[in-house]
Amino acid sequence: QVQLLESGGGSVPPGGSLRLSCVVSGYRISQLSSLCVAWFRQTPGTEREGVAVIHSHSGSSTYADSVKDRFSISQSQEIFKKTVYLQTNRLEPDDTALYICAADWLPRCTLGPRDYINWGQGTQVTVSS
Repeated sequence: QVQLLESGGGSVPPGGSLRLSCVVSGYRISQLSSLCVAWFRQTPGTEREGVAVIHSHSGSSTYADSVKDRFSISQSQEIFKKTVYLQTNRLEPDDTALYICAADWLPRCTLGPRDYINWGQGTQVTVSS
């Protein structure tokens, strides 16, 4: 059973930055070859929106168009407990949401929420002046 624990959210003014962290644990080392870790965000009454995803083995990443030039996903090199970061820059009020980390073993990493079974509890990001 994979566990995910997010941190790093907070309240910032427009134009500010936050670095979100997601600690991923509980996987077997052999599973790293196809593990995808993604960040989603959700506001009340809306579906979860994929923001960014990274492949644990290759390090390749994909971004939603809405954040492509402002957010950056990266990962630590630990083997037994991996941390996936989401650096958020030039934040806008529309970025306000609960940011949630998800992980699963996929043939190709996607930003579709239905592809992921393992989810964290989320960390709140609020962008307001």
